[in-house]
Amino acid sequence: MASRSQSVSGARRLIGLILGDQLDHQSPLFTKINQQTDSLVMIESSHEAQTVWSHKARIALFFSAMRHFADDIKSKAYPLEYIKTNDALVETLRVYLRTQGATELMAVEPGDYRVQQEIEQMCQAEKIVCTWLEDTHFYCTKKEFAAWAHQKKELRLEFFYRMMRKKHNVLMEGDEPLGGRWNFDDENRKPYSKKGPGLIPPPLFIEPDEITQKVIQEVQEKFTDHPGELDDFVWPVTRKDALLAIDDFLQNRLIHFGEYQDAMWTQTPFGWHSLISAALNLKLISPQELVDKVVSEGLLQKIDLSTIEGYVRQVIGWREFIRGMYFLDMPHMAQANYFKNTRALPKWYWTGQTKMACMQDTVGQTLRYGYAHHIQRLMVLGNFALLAEVMPQAVADWFLAIYVDAVEWVELPNVAGMALFANGGRFTSKPYIASGAYIKRMSNYCGACRYKSEQRYGDNACPFTNLYWHFLIKNQQDFNKNPRMKLMMANLNKISEDEQKEIVLHAQSILSHIDQI
Repeated sequence: MASRSQSVSGARRLIGLILGDQLDHQSPLFTKINQQTDSLVMIESSHEAQTVWSHKARIALFFSAMRHFADDIKSKAYPLEYIKTNDALVETLRVYLRTQGATELMAVEPGDYRVQQEIEQMCQAEKIVCTWLEDTHFYCTKKEFAAWAHQKKELRLEFFYRMMRKKHNVLMEGDEPLGGRWNFDDENRKPYSKKGPGLIPPPLFIEPDEITQKVIQEVQEKFTDHPGELDDFVWPVTRKDALLAIDDFLQNRLIHFGEYQDAMWTQTPFGWHSLISAALNLKLISPQELVDKVVSEGLLQKIDLSTIEGYVRQVIGWREFIRGMYFLDMPHMAQANYFKNTRALPKWYWTGQTKMACMQDTVGQTLRYGYAHHIQRLMVLGNFALLAEVMPQAVADWFLAIYVDAVEWVELPNVAGMALFANGGRFTSKPYIASGAYIKRMSNYCGACRYKSEQRYGDNACPFTNLYWHFLIKNQQDFNKNPRMKLMMANLNKISEDEQKEIVLHAQSILSHIDQI
């Protein structure tokens, strides 16, 4: 795929750009570059880390991984210039292209709509040819996804997922799914026992090398006002480290990943999860090799098929699906606000200083590691933001800033589309909402909380529970039309009119004092 602005006369001078989340050793850019006449550039922009008020660990991860990748590329005799700057990425690139007398800029298509638009506009103004290479990291191209979506009345993961399994022959027996079922999701929702999760092997801790130590020190000194901590920096920053992390997961935690992937417990930040998403989204590893390893090792160990399928679905299914949706629906996706919510994000999303035990733990571990697993993000953080009527853009900005694995193509559809229903169900059939009862069932958070998950209103009422019923009351006319909301609305109809009024009054109190709950 290529997007070209007006060319200029004279000798051809090509510059290849490697963006910070394109640390792909198999990048098609390397096959296009003439090592004798062309050159490569990487730009480490502190300005980008401040445009998104990033978690310290997110900044350190990007900068360390970029520096390691740059050293590796230079060792292979590629002519690479690595620029560290306090200025904006695109302005720095503009100046560099001018000084090099560039006639053409070539790069793999970005995963951030804004970055792509800004680069194209800059190249147009500078009369430089801009060539985008198709991103071969993914299973599914943007063009392929758009063609699939064009044929569908409803855009749902399950249909796409089955198509991908068939096309790439993953967990298949001929034309049928291995084990006779496409989806084992119902078997992958277990909470831990009442005694707790027991002993879970910790993720592989890779001692920060000299480059990473230097980056951590620089981030501590330069980004002092940014959220988060760096004392527990555990993230792979090289391909070698990422492969070690995968092997550690396969040998030690894959076995129980499936059944407990939704479970939550205090002081259990990682559970049985792989912690591979950051390396995957930086493209240090490919989804194809990850899926191949999970399938082959899982079958070899005779791990339950529900666990193997659950992991595969996240990678070849959901990850590919939301990337397709991002590029299909931008820029509207970033602006959508189906419920017209306008409230500011509660201040304690940045501090964890709230009386809600689930939020204390989830935000607390997020600030410490830059990590929370998908149910904590969806059913705690995202769920509350939707019930509290927070503006979708504020929530998406927070998620993009706070998590080490966040790049916009993956973060925005998950937050705006799935967690917040901001696009009105473009690819989800109902809002992902739940009361405190769900959190109590899936965690031990509620036991020591000052709020009571079963109470709908009153001084001890759980804010999740109160706001859940308030949300249904407020939107009942809309939700009565949704077949997937039938059970929720039937339960609402069992609540008396007087009690519903009490719920609304208490919700108004919560929402007007949201920073103090």
